[in-house]
Amino acid sequence: MYKSESLSIKCLALGLCLSLGNGLSATKAYAFDPASGVSKESGPFDLFKFGFFSYKEGRKEDAVEAYRYAAEKGHTGSRWALANMYADGDGVAENDLEAFKIYSAIANQGVEPGSDDTGFFANALIALAGYYRRGIPDSPVKIDLAQARQLYFQAASTFGVPDAQFELARMILTGEGGAANVHQAKKWLNRAQKNGHAGAMGLLGNVIFQEGQTARGLAMMTTALDNCAPSDRGWLEEMQEQAFSLASEKDRRAAVTMTQQMKQGVN
Repeated sequence: MYKSESLSIKCLALGLCLSLGNGLSATKAYAFDPASGVSKESGPFDLFKFGFFSYKEGRKEDAVEAYRYAAEKGHTGSRWALANMYADGDGVAENDLEAFKIYSAIANQGVEPGSDDTGFFANALIALAGYYRRGIPDSPVKIDLAQARQLYFQAASTFGVPDAQFELARMILTGEGGAANVHQAKKWLNRAQKNGHAGAMGLLGNVIFQEGQTARGLAMMTTALDNCAPSDRGWLEEMQEQAFSLASEKDRRAAVTMTQQMKQGVN
């Protein structure tokens, strides 16, 4: 089972959906009931808005139906929403291969510079990278680390997505899908942490801790742990505790002072 790593970019694309949904009527109606003013012949944008509103109301079957009609008419946001639902088993049976196919269609169609579809396109790149990194059991989609690394690079460099920058750095650091390069990994981790990615800050702290910047590295890991997403807490906590046990008392005290300074910068 694959869960998308790209929470921040999903939030970016979801923000676009929310802005589009602000003008929706609060009138409750079932899918394609005359009161909704929407039918399968409606334009893709109206179908998308209806699907989004239905999803917010908890009527996920109606949302899926509307999204499917809109997707058939080429609406990128509806394709994206459907892919996420298949990937997460949200309102439909979980089906990673179907999600992969839809994300691939989004990626293959490309995106115009400055388009409203940019968030959906970047999310699709990251989702595909995750699938290639892990593969999909019992399917034609096999592990392809080089392809995963390339997709992360595209999302990281072209769109500046922190999650992609972080995942790319992890692959470069460990040599997944290509040569290992600590200098390049640090560059991408630094970009991601400047963009607010706490996991990147923690991992960068661990790298410089191992390079001899003990106090600063420990402080970065501690600050990251205090600001991380719940999904990152486990590995960050384990990494920080190990570093703390190895640090001298002097470095621990210095790290406490640095942590306070970093927290002020974060806040």
